[in-house]
Amino acid sequence: MAESAQNPVTQQQKIIVTNKHGEKLVGLLHDTGSGDIVILCHGFTSTKDDPIMVNLAVALESEGISSFRFDFSGNGESEGIFEYGNYQKEADDLHAVVEHFSGTSRVASVILGHSKGGDVVLLYASKYHDICTVVNVSGRYDLKKGIGERLGKDFMETIKKEGFLDIKNNTGGVAYRVTEESLMDRLSTDMQESCLQIGKECQ
Repeated sequence: MAESAQNPVTQQQKIIVTNKHGEKLVGLLHDTGSGDIVILCHGFTSTKDDPIMVNLAVALESEGISSFRFDFSGNGESEGIFEYGNYQKEADDLHAVVEHFSGTSRVASVILGHSKGGDVVLLYASKYHDICTVVNVSGRYDLKKGIGERLGKDFMETIKKEGFLDIKNNTGGVAYRVTEESLMDRLSTDMQESCLQIGKECQ
């Protein structure tokens, strides 16, 4: 209650943006009336409602800055099928969001991503060159690392044999499926090479 009394001008509005695959991406605009917007990108198996995304939006609100947090395709409320890799597709999802706001009276001036979202904002900057401020919060530099901890030490053998690997949740159900194609998508995403493509004007 104190927060809304402190900043009564902030309004939250659900906005749907369609990506280039025709999938609807669902997001929430925290509108303080500022002309600039910070686009917030969530991490792996996360959503726009992750406490990190919400806390960032609230912190920006307190500074009078508008933000937009959204679900990548296949996550949260957005359409599409969840995929393990999908880095370039998520960069394209982000592009659809940036383009949506460029068609309004506001400008997406900053993109901020957490964890996998941190990698996505860097890939975006390496590909599109239209955002000058990019914030990577804990994005993984080497995407070949950390896979065994999540998928198990024999993940490669299982995927080669079965064509996929199902990762279980705490109740024994399938949390998500890793296909050979989606694993190769991650392994072939070179963050160092991508970062070298980011323009010098980008901070």
